[in-house]
Amino acid sequence: MNREYHKWFSDNLQRDMELLIFGHAGRAVLFFPTRMARFYDYENWGIIESLRYKIENGEIQLFCVDSVDRESFYNDDVFPSVRIERHLQYERYLLGEVMPLIHQKNGGAYLETAGCSMGAYHAINLAMKYPWIFKKAVGISGRYDLTDAPGHFRDLLNGFHNDKVYFNMPAQYLANLSDGSLIDALKQMTIILAVGEADPFLPGNQYLSNLLWQKGIANEFYIWGDDAHRPYFWRKMAPLYI
Repeated sequence: MNREYHKWFSDNLQRDMELLIFGHAGRAVLFFPTRMARFYDYENWGIIESLRYKIENGEIQLFCVDSVDRESFYNDDVFPSVRIERHLQYERYLLGEVMPLIHQKNGGAYLETAGCSMGAYHAINLAMKYPWIFKKAVGISGRYDLTDAPGHFRDLLNGFHNDKVYFNMPAQYLANLSDGSLIDALKQMTIILAVGEADPFLPGNQYLSNLLWQKGIANEFYIWGDDAHRPYFWRKMAPLYI
């Protein structure tokens, strides 16, 4: 299996950023890590191994990016407005720095996003905002409104709300989406949501799936047994949906 490590200083984030590439060809998958996790965790947890056949067969090429969640949504040392700004800097890093690398290394026209837990939020949010870039989006065990507080999870913005927050919470901005060209682009995308039946995020996943259907946007929604919110389940889910 082809494995490449990349590191460079990000102008958008003003810090070094790292990522791993697995595979040599196929559908390019921008793979986001879980909550405050690292770019190498999917490899350590055996999730890359679960996708070995698809990778070695040239079906997919994974781009496992790092996150800045500790500096954005989980940074309680700064005001929430600073947290959302840091997230937007991360988005600019992805679009302006990672995407050119993907095009250089892959060269194909098929690009998808995927992620588990917090990574699912990043995957779905980015794809929903830029559907003309992506052909597919996979969210596994995700929360799609970080201002919501299901179960033992808290509102990551402490009640703060502005337009930047609104336009980065899929469960919020999709509800009022009326742009015909944007909706048409979303209709062309394959959207997959998967979550456990005991996961606190289940209601939010059901809400987002229904919301998309209300807009005429088809999506696949799968409910797994237990909470399914850990690597044991993700190793089984990733080969099915990515």
